[in-house]
Amino acid sequence: MSRMSSESRDERFVRLLHEHDRALRRLARSYERDPARQQDLVQDIWLAVWQALPRFRGGCSEKTFVFRIAHNRSVSHIDYAQRRRTEPLPDETPLASIDPDPERSLSIQQRHERLQRAVQDLPIGLRQVVVLALEGLSHAEIGDILGITENNVAVRLSRARTNLSRLLGRVEALS
Repeated sequence: MSRMSSESRDERFVRLLHEHDRALRRLARSYERDPARQQDLVQDIWLAVWQALPRFRGGCSEKTFVFRIAHNRSVSHIDYAQRRRTEPLPDETPLASIDPDPERSLSIQQRHERLQRAVQDLPIGLRQVVVLALEGLSHAEIGDILGITENNVAVRLSRARTNLSRLLGRVEALS
């Protein structure tokens, strides 16, 4: 008996939550800048996963299944947000680090924030492949989630890298 069939829906959901929650939170940050709306998006994704679990038949990996749902919910979230057109509240100020080298910690945090903003500024088609690639999904898995070929994934990743280099270079020049 496989692990899928031996687990109850609740057990499977909790396992998926433990395995993928951090990744889906990062994914939500790439689609939504407002922390409260990020949380709403994450909850919406997990609700959709819960609802879809009974229909999962193993035609792809569970990771691909979860990310496909996350992708679809995130795109719907963007469409809805664009129709609403409201401005997000400014990001919350992060808590002070307990790193023994606060300058190094601040520098790393600032680079991370610049990269996150640059990824958010990418066109949606490029942003999607970058976020999924950063989560460790293969070109085949990304293609399956987005409904595109592996070659198209590679092309989009190449374009995204070029755009990110340009965006990050522009930010560095302004600093």
